[in-house]
Amino acid sequence: MTKTLSDISAAMRDIDFCMLVSRAPDGSIGGRPMSNNREVEYEGTSWFFTLDDAQMVKDLAKDPSVGLTYQGKAGLLGIVGKPGMFIHVEGHARLIKDKLLFAKHWDDSMGRWFKQGIDTPGMVLIEVEARRIHYWDGEDSGEVAVRAAERVA
Repeated sequence: MTKTLSDISAAMRDIDFCMLVSRAPDGSIGGRPMSNNREVEYEGTSWFFTLDDAQMVKDLAKDPSVGLTYQGKAGLLGIVGKPGMFIHVEGHARLIKDKLLFAKHWDDSMGRWFKQGIDTPGMVLIEVEARRIHYWDGEDSGEVAVRAAERVA
């Protein structure tokens, strides 16, 4: 059964972290866990907070191409060996330093990493616009098309 962006969004609500993968200036690949916040209604754009001194920020400034990898829970089907849904997003990252957007995408659970909330010095918001979304769900796999008109900031 072919999945839709709505199906992918529903699956992502059950995933708290993803791996954000980018390319370093020397060509190597770096990955780091980023919070998905679970509360987000995914429409093709992901938002992540970090600090401007992170290597990832330097990497994204040179090459904004990224990959986001998610693994969903198998639930009761895990008992019979089903691993859960895997989702990979190919996207384009943009670095944002706008407190209005910080406030729009802020979740109080982020306070454990950013003690001063949206006033944390050096805070950066990473916007990742999906270009392609691949999924694997048991024997069902495919790609979900993402058009700019479907994305909402």
